[in-house]
Amino acid sequence: MIAANDMAAARSAADELSEMAVLFDSAMLTAAAARARAALLLADDRAIEALGQLRGALSGWQKLDAPYEVARTRVLMGTACRRLGDEDSASMEFDSARRIFTELGAAPDIERMNALLKPAPEARAGDLTGREVEVLALIATGKTNREIAEDLVISERTVARHVSNIFTKLGLSSRAAATAYAYKQGLN
Repeated sequence: MIAANDMAAARSAADELSEMAVLFDSAMLTAAAARARAALLLADDRAIEALGQLRGALSGWQKLDAPYEVARTRVLMGTACRRLGDEDSASMEFDSARRIFTELGAAPDIERMNALLKPAPEARAGDLTGREVEVLALIATGKTNREIAEDLVISERTVARHVSNIFTKLGLSSRAAATAYAYKQGLN
């Protein structure tokens, strides 16, 4: 649901999962609910809060001796660390996940991990379109997508697409990283 950008449905499903975990007093459902809440927090760009949920989920999956679920949780932990600009911790989590996936023979997951572990290519502001440079400069001022949309007289959805393009082209994973990049490039 998150991948389809149906956040309302994702929140509803996570809430339902949490309620079921309490109702059935299930360690498995508790760990799954914590990971679902963390995924929602990551989608909302709240990586620090997501890490708290993920630590609980990781502990639960480890107690249940569920290595595949441990690895999936470590992938999200690595993603949260990367969004916080902690590439060392992100690499450590991704390496751990890849090791588990390798032991389990989970080929598609191994390929995904290899892609996540590749260093991001260095990009320059010149690789961005003029509009993307404008959006990046506004991100660096701390503006939200809604505020950027109002300033540039475009839709919020268009701003979100520009932000996604910027992150992809520059190999960035958070607004904080984009702001740092903009300052280094003198785009502020």
